Amino acid sequence: MKSLLPLALLATLALVALCYESHESMESYEMSPFINRRNANTFMSPQQKWRAKAQERVRERSKPTYELSREACNDYRLCERYAMVYGYNAAYNRYFRQRRGAK
Repeated sequence: MKSLLPLALLATLALVALCYESHESMESYEMSPFINRRNANTFMSPQQKWRAKAQERVRERSKPTYELSREACNDYRLCERYAMVYGYNAAYNRYFRQRRGAK
């Protein structure tokens, strides 16, 4: 009987500690997870924006040839359909490479 009272008290404290809902858990209900376009980049400083743009320009210049051919093929519907069956390399060769002897 003596051990029952501390055990009940300990169980009550554990229940209160585990079931307590703090204000921090309600933050997700306060604001929408989506933000409008004007505020989308407000979390980045201007220097970070400049650095990101510069890195994107470097990536655009140094794309591998397979990626360039894949993008060209994605813009042309027939090439894209052909690529679904035979692969992008074969589709690019069929629609965009100059064949020898062809006019």
